[in-house]
Amino acid sequence: MEWIVDAVKDIRIGEPKLYRNLTVFPLFGSHAGTADYLTLDEALEQKCSKVTEVSEGGSIPELKFENSGSRPVFLLDGEQLVGAKQNRVLNLSIMVAGGITVIIPVSCVEAGRWHHRTSHFSSAQSVHYAEGRASKMAQVSESLRSMGKRSSNQSQVWEDIAGKASRLGVASKTSAMSDIYAQEAIRLDDYSHYFSTLEGQSGAVFAINGKVVGLELFDSSETMKKLFPKLIHSYGLDALDRDRQPKSGKEAVCAPEDIDSFLKSLIEAKKEEFDAVGEGRDVRLSGKNLTGAALVVDDRVVHLSAFVGQ
Repeated sequence: MEWIVDAVKDIRIGEPKLYRNLTVFPLFGSHAGTADYLTLDEALEQKCSKVTEVSEGGSIPELKFENSGSRPVFLLDGEQLVGAKQNRVLNLSIMVAGGITVIIPVSCVEAGRWHHRTSHFSSAQSVHYAEGRASKMAQVSESLRSMGKRSSNQSQVWEDIAGKASRLGVASKTSAMSDIYAQEAIRLDDYSHYFSTLEGQSGAVFAINGKVVGLELFDSSETMKKLFPKLIHSYGLDALDRDRQPKSGKEAVCAPEDIDSFLKSLIEAKKEEFDAVGEGRDVRLSGKNLTGAALVVDDRVVHLSAFVGQ
């Protein structure tokens, strides 16, 4: 369990940037190295991996991931897969070794469709919005403890998406989360244009309306740079959702001591270790108003994600 403690203690916090009601604190780890794996987007683009339904009939909480290449592939918790019989998101971060096929746990984010549009899935340029990821992460952790499964509460996932769509005024024929992102694309691009990663940055803490909401930390600044556009849309969608009422400048500012307190809570959190899907170990974090998860491979924290308020 010292993997998580060591990774968090190694963090250096950079100068924050604020746009509207979203603040991003860059994180730097002195032990961040070079990524020896592909991201999902890279693997699909190179056609060395594919994602399909588990069978012709399909199974809502499962998909099949085939890595026919020689390099491992990293799949990010919450990453959205579109196509096949309905759109899904990853229930956790996963590393799949070369030449391996695994069944991956997912949640449906398109309640109103169950028929093939394509034979294979493609990767969307968005992940599950942070608030939804946090709720799903807590559900998956509880499922893992109680049943040994990495399942979400599918009804709750659909209900959360319906609520988000309603608040943002999005109508979708199939209740698809992707339609929310499509409608908000221009406003989300404003966040993307303002925020970018810095040299050596391997993570970030995100705050909305002056309150810490989540953290993403990777073992490589390369990985952070590649996945940051998806993550900024994830947190950006929640920022838009919570920006319906004017906020004063003071309300939008997050104090540095709040970041320190959040990082301390990660160090002190209860940690439970399980076999990972694919390679490595799956570490679950829990505490007062805290839920988190980490993928550890070869004694390296490949990805740590944690959220406040669940």
